[in-house]
Amino acid sequence: MAMKIWATCALLAGALVTTGCEEALGDAGSEGRITAAALTNAGADSANWISHGRTYSEQRFSPLDQIDTANVDELGLAWFADMDTARGQEATPLVIDGRLYLTTAWSKVKAFDAATGELLWAYDPEVPGETAVKACCDVVNRGLATWGDALFLGTLDGRLVALDRDSGEVLWEKVTVDQSQSYTVTGAPRVIDGKVIIGNGGAEFGVRGYVAAYDAAGGEELWRFYTVPAGDEDADDPAYLQDAAETWNTDVLAGSDAIGGGGTVWDSMAYDPDLDLLYIGVGNGSPWNRAYRSPGEDGTGEGDNLYLSSIVAIRPDTGEYVWHYQTTPGETWDYTATQHIMLADMEIDGEMRQVLMQAPKNGFFYVIDRETGEFISAEPYVSVNWAEGIDPDTGRPIENPETRVDKTGKAALVTPGALGGHNWHPMAYHPGENLVFIPAFEAGMMYAPETDWKPDRARGFNVGFDLGAGDLPPDMGIRREVAGTLRGMLVAWDPVAQQPRWTVEHEGPWNGGVLATGGGLVFQGTAGSEFNAYDASSGEKLWSFAAQTGVVAPPVTYTVEGEQYVAVLAGWGGAYALSVDGDLMASKAPVRNVSRLLVFRLGGEDVLPAEMELASLPLDPPASRASAETIALGKAKYARYCAVCHAPGAVGSTVLPDLRRAGSLGNAQSWMAVVHDGLLKDNGMAAFSGSLSREEIEAIRAYVIHRANEDKAIEGERIARR
Repeated sequence: MAMKIWATCALLAGALVTTGCEEALGDAGSEGRITAAALTNAGADSANWISHGRTYSEQRFSPLDQIDTANVDELGLAWFADMDTARGQEATPLVIDGRLYLTTAWSKVKAFDAATGELLWAYDPEVPGETAVKACCDVVNRGLATWGDALFLGTLDGRLVALDRDSGEVLWEKVTVDQSQSYTVTGAPRVIDGKVIIGNGGAEFGVRGYVAAYDAAGGEELWRFYTVPAGDEDADDPAYLQDAAETWNTDVLAGSDAIGGGGTVWDSMAYDPDLDLLYIGVGNGSPWNRAYRSPGEDGTGEGDNLYLSSIVAIRPDTGEYVWHYQTTPGETWDYTATQHIMLADMEIDGEMRQVLMQAPKNGFFYVIDRETGEFISAEPYVSVNWAEGIDPDTGRPIENPETRVDKTGKAALVTPGALGGHNWHPMAYHPGENLVFIPAFEAGMMYAPETDWKPDRARGFNVGFDLGAGDLPPDMGIRREVAGTLRGMLVAWDPVAQQPRWTVEHEGPWNGGVLATGGGLVFQGTAGSEFNAYDASSGEKLWSFAAQTGVVAPPVTYTVEGEQYVAVLAGWGGAYALSVDGDLMASKAPVRNVSRLLVFRLGGEDVLPAEMELASLPLDPPASRASAETIALGKAKYARYCAVCHAPGAVGSTVLPDLRRAGSLGNAQSWMAVVHDGLLKDNGMAAFSGSLSREEIEAIRAYVIHRANEDKAIEGERIARR
């Protein structure tokens, strides 16, 4: 997409920022502006929520205690606002001086009066719909950053946009990625001393990860920190990348079929102003399968592949590397370390330690010395079978060789699976209880290496595994049995004892982000369409609100004129929601997307509109007449190119269209117009003509027809038994 040239505060190459931009983004100190001091001391500002995790330490703890364990049952809806984006909602709102700012799906921004819900302004970056196929996990956005009088937004198509906080007017925008590749931005930026820091996503599609800093006054790129080597390092490259290259087979990174290597910094960051260290979480390899990403002489994977699945400390002024700790050396299971990073000071073995804590996808909870990167401890917070534990002397995992699929070449059921034991959903820390509240879940995955895999940088998942290998048979009994093993939990974790103090189990694994408060409360949403408050010390549920949709975003709390509010963005979506078995959801209580901002206060009396039933059309596919060979080809291509959005096994979700019920399924020409030609690209369905032949696209249609007929037969048997 061509860059829009904004008349207000537009930058020409090498030009100075206009006076208007300097006034909006200038030095801190004026009333209402967000300054370095304000961000550093955000913990003392209980009225507002001015940073993604409330403070640079990312603890998501508020000392507000007007709402507490004794009166939380009086909490009621103060106001709500419907969104215009019926996709996953994952954002953390910012609250500044009585105004609430939030992002929604498709990278839109809205500003509200935080007490009344009056819409003050809205901004739409007009992300092209076909960008959706570049996003692994829905068209979500997780939030904003602020500095001076401006807000900063990362858009799905890779732009960094500065908005005037009062009006929503665009001050400047900067393309931060190569838009010809499958980069996306879904995470919230951070601002440190006038530098806007943002990473990106796209490791499943073959990109090379990095994080970069931009001047808040005009968008000039100040530094860029790559997380993996390019494969052609020389003596002039930074020492940290030369060191990393020694842990890779770099021929693949630099060869004719070059792959990006992955390592995207798509979410987590934290900052320690005293140590002047920025901590970033680095993602998975590209492809996941190390045997293809960094092959050894025998064709299996080799090397630790730094800095994949690592926590890295860098200097925010320069991007200089300081230290790293790798949670999963040579990762091959999509075990990112991009999950929430939080900082705290606590006594361990009789000594006060400055620690960094993380519960990454691999299932272990880590406590690290944040000054040096020294490993302190790690224990599993969910069921784990890929490793027996973490060696206390080396900090390296003691791996189970049976699950190291890039070496064995055999399929293996591994726990946690690619969704992890904990995903992007923010944790919270209660300093009084010394507990970290983890939105955890258990969901294993079948990893089966894809034979003769080759990268396709244009479309589809570049993971090196057969994503159809774990498809469940059509028998609903087996599918229900497997689904019954999925567990969602809120775990109150003692980081010193490295064990849970209490655990609450949820319906469905994809439970929401967390907030802890001085009122002794923990707030969290669930896939079961609830928004709940728990006693922080015991886990007792004290209050619940029927949200009419899954709540996965994290709540915030703030005050306006002395009254405390709790706000959360509701709306079912994200990676699990797109891949969930739609038939199983329909057989229980289906979770639909109703995207709303919900705001609560004591004595709130507003009510939501009556809940609408989620209608499901009966399966009525054309007859399946394709050959077994054609259906097998369609299954393989569906798994690689379609399953990420339309769910494995073509079972459909409640967020995106169920292809078994698609109107074009019975018409080969209509199907070809959508899949091959991109007829619906503005709705997010881009053309696949560059990756799939017409024969392959028709084979996918044959496979979906085959699956629809299988499930129609089961549906008929179920109705007959009633």
